[in-house]
Amino acid sequence: MAKKKKVEKKEIVYAPISYQPITETIEKNYMPYVMSVIVSRAIPEIDGLKPSHRKLLYTMYKMGLLTGPRTKSANIVGQTMKLHPHGDASIYETMVRLTRGNATLLHPLVDSKGSFGKQYSSDMKYAAPRYTECKLDTICQELFSGIDHDAVDMVDNYDATLKEPVLLPTTFPNILVMPNMGIAVGMASNICSFNLAEICDGTIALLRNPKLPVEKMMEIVKAPDFSGGASILYDREEMYRIYTTGQGSVRMRARYTYDKAANCIDILQIPYSTTIELILAKLAALYKEGKIKEITDFRDEIDLNGFKLTLDIRKGVDPDKLMTKLFKLTPLEDSFKCNFNVLIDSTPRTLGLIDILKEWIRFRLTCLCRELAYDLKKKEDKLHLLMAFGSILLDIDKAIRIIRHTEKEENVVPNLMKGFDIDEIQANYIADIKLRNLNHEYLLNRMSEIKDLQQQIEDIKSILADELKQKALIIKQLTEIKKKYGKPRMTQIIDSEGVQVYNEDEHVENYNARFVLTREGYFKKITFQSLRGNDEQKCKDGDEILSIMDGENVDNLIFLTEKAQMYRFKADDFDTCKASALGEYLPVKFDKAGDEKPVLMNIQNSYPEKENFIFIFENGKGVRIPASAYEITGNRRKLTSVFSKSSPIVAAFYEKTPMDIMLTSTDNRAIVIKSSLIPIKSTRTSGGVQLMSLKAGQKLVSATNDPEKIPDSGKGLKKIKIPAAGVNLG
Repeated sequence: MAKKKKVEKKEIVYAPISYQPITETIEKNYMPYVMSVIVSRAIPEIDGLKPSHRKLLYTMYKMGLLTGPRTKSANIVGQTMKLHPHGDASIYETMVRLTRGNATLLHPLVDSKGSFGKQYSSDMKYAAPRYTECKLDTICQELFSGIDHDAVDMVDNYDATLKEPVLLPTTFPNILVMPNMGIAVGMASNICSFNLAEICDGTIALLRNPKLPVEKMMEIVKAPDFSGGASILYDREEMYRIYTTGQGSVRMRARYTYDKAANCIDILQIPYSTTIELILAKLAALYKEGKIKEITDFRDEIDLNGFKLTLDIRKGVDPDKLMTKLFKLTPLEDSFKCNFNVLIDSTPRTLGLIDILKEWIRFRLTCLCRELAYDLKKKEDKLHLLMAFGSILLDIDKAIRIIRHTEKEENVVPNLMKGFDIDEIQANYIADIKLRNLNHEYLLNRMSEIKDLQQQIEDIKSILADELKQKALIIKQLTEIKKKYGKPRMTQIIDSEGVQVYNEDEHVENYNARFVLTREGYFKKITFQSLRGNDEQKCKDGDEILSIMDGENVDNLIFLTEKAQMYRFKADDFDTCKASALGEYLPVKFDKAGDEKPVLMNIQNSYPEKENFIFIFENGKGVRIPASAYEITGNRRKLTSVFSKSSPIVAAFYEKTPMDIMLTSTDNRAIVIKSSLIPIKSTRTSGGVQLMSLKAGQKLVSATNDPEKIPDSGKGLKKIKIPAAGVNLG
C-alpha cells in the first residue's frame, strides 16, 4: 500500500489592520471622483455641450459627416469610442437625444433617418444603431466654424493617439438654445432652451449695451421655448428671478382642442418635463378612484402626424372646466425646474441669463481673435513668399542665369539668396516655381495678389486692435444665423394671472338667481328665495340700475367696461346678497386700480353667430359686432380691445332680436331707430357708421333700449334711415 503523504499545516498570518481617518479617505479617494463627474461628465460648458456631446460631434465632423451623406449609426458609435471609451450604449443614447427624429432639441444637431423614439414618450424605444443612419445637421457649421483655424485649444485623447477640442467655437450662444440636464455629485444642472432668434437678438443688444437692464432683456428674450410646444404660464416675478439668478421654476400646461362633433378633447402638446406614460398612469388612477367621472375613455392616438392624447367626455360636460381640473390633478400641468449651473473655466457657476451671455461673449471674442490671428499669420506667410516676386520681377533673366550656372543643386537656394537679397524660405519658393510660370502675365497676377493680401492683413490687424470691430463682426454673424436658422416660437406664452385655477374643495351648487348691475359698477347676485321677502333694489346715492337678468349659479357672466375690456366670470365667483345691499364693487374685481366701470352685463354661455353686440359712441356713431367675434376659449378671463376707442362709449347692448334704441344728444334732441339699421362689422375695433346727425360741439349723452323710457308719441322720433337728425324733446 502506498503511504499517505503527510500534509503540513501552514500558519495563516494576517496583515495588521491599518486605520485611516475618514477625512483622508474622502480627500484621496472620493474627491477625485467628485471632480471628474462635475468637470468631465455632468455639467455643460459655455459652448452648451457636455464632453460626451462634444466627442461625438467632433468624431462625426472628422468623418466628413457635415457635408457628406449619412452613415450607419453603428459606424459613428465605433469611431467615437476612440475619444470616449465608455461603451457603445452610452454613446448611442447621447446621439439619439441630439437627433431630429427624437425631437428633444429646438434645433437638432444630428440629421437622422430611422426610428429614434420621441422625447415625450419613455416607452417608445429607438432602433438599434445598425438600423439607423445619421449625419451632422447644417446648423453644426456654426459649432465648428473656425475649429481648423486654431479657434480653440486641442488636447490629447485618453491614449494620446488623437487630438480633440477642449470646447467647440460655436458662433451663437448654444448654451441657451440647447436644453441640458446633468446630475453631478453635490450639484446639478438643468438648463431650459430658448428661442434661437430671441437669443440672437438678446446677445446683439448686450453686445451693443453691456449694461442692458434685465427688464429690457425680458422684452427681447420673452421666455423659454421648448421643442414640445405646450404653454408657459408666464409669471413675471419668477421669470425675473430666473434671468437674474439662474434658478426658478417655469409652469407649463398642455395645449388642447375640443371636437364638438365627437364630444372629445384632443391634447396635442404636453409639458416638456413630462411624458404621455405618466399622464396615462395618473388618468387611470383617477378613473379608478372615481375622481374624473366626466371622462368615459382616454387613449393614446400618437401617429405619423405627431402627438395626440384623446379624452372622450360625457354629454353636457364643460371641456374647459374639465381641463382646469385635469391641470390640477395630472401632469398635464407641470413645472420645469431651472438651475443654470455652467462650467466657466472648469469651475461650476450658477449664472443668470445675462451673465451666461456675458461669459459667452467673452469666450466668443477669444475664439474670434485666435481665428483672426491664425488667418493673419497665414496671410503674412503667403505675403512673405510673394514678396520674392518683387525681387525677381526686375530681372527674371538673372534668376534663370543663377540657377543655370549653379553646378550643385544644394547651392541653388544660397545663390538665389545672395543674388536677390532674400531669405531661405523665399529662395526655396522661387526655386520651386515651374519654368512655364515665369511669364509676364503670371508675375503681374502675383503682384496684384500682393496688394490684396496687404489690404486683408491691414483689415485683420485693425479688427484685432479694436474690440468694437470684433463685437461688430460677432453681431454680423448672429444676424446671419438668426436669418438662416431662426424659427417662430413653439411654446405659447399665457399670462398666469388670467388663468383659472381649479380648487378640488370647491363644489358648485346650482340654483336660480337674479343678477343686478348698477351704472356705478355694483353687482348683486340674489337668490329667488331672498327676493320673496323684499325685491326693492337699493342703490348708492346718485346710482341707478343698469341691467337686471335672471339666470343660474353655473352661468358665465361677461362684463364690458368703458375701457374696451371684456371680463368673464362664473356666477358662482360672486357671493349672494340681499336686494337691500349695495352689492360687490366690480371695478376692483376687474383690476387693482378699480377705475374701469362696466357698460354692459350679459349671460354668455355661448356665442351664437346670429346674435350681436351693439356699441353707441359719443360722436353719434354706432356699430354691431357678431357675438362670435368675442368667443373666449380655455381659461382666459379677459379680452382686450373689444370695441373702438376713437370716441367714448355711451352705451352697449346685446341683441338677440331687433330692438328699438333711443339716442339723446346734449341739445335735448333724440331719435329712435331699429337696431337692424345699424350695419354689422366683423372687426371688433370698427368705428361704426353715423346714426344721428350732430351739430358742432354736440354729442350723444345717452342711449337706451328700455321701452318704458322711450316716448310713445307722434313727435317723429322714429327714423327709418340713418344718419337722422334729432327731434327736440321739448
